[in-house]
Amino acid sequence: MRFARWFRAACVVALVATRTSGSANAQEPAPPAPAENAPSATPAAPASKPSKTKYSHANDFLIRGTVFNEKALSFAGVQLRVRRASEKKFRWESYTNSRGEFAIRVPQGSDYEMVVRVKGFAEQTRTIDAKSGDYEGNVVFRMVPEGEAKK
Repeated sequence: MRFARWFRAACVVALVATRTSGSANAQEPAPPAPAENAPSATPAAPASKPSKTKYSHANDFLIRGTVFNEKALSFAGVQLRVRRASEKKFRWESYTNSRGEFAIRVPQGSDYEMVVRVKGFAEQTRTIDAKSGDYEGNVVFRMVPEGEAKK
């Protein structure tokens, strides 16, 4: 019984000590502001270099969708590749998640070609119009086994 009282008292003292030391650190004075006439520690950037503007994805077109197998179950791990319709090289690549869903963000103003491929199934291609004022397009793929696709 005496030990429990002693232990409780020690915990209270430790708690009070940590609270008072934390509030002492919070009340430290702010560092003095630099004088206006003092020389700057960092040199000014040269005016001859133009600053780079960062690309914003705020107005991009979002291609979302789901891939299903021949039994209408979600298909995880399917490869998705996207390119502009006028180009030969694919610029974007992604894979479906565990629920067969995907989302790829591309710049607006072009037609895009999406190719979906997975081993043992026929490759599928869709054209997506990102020229309209919409910011999102939904696509659904139903994969067909290679043997059935050739019939």
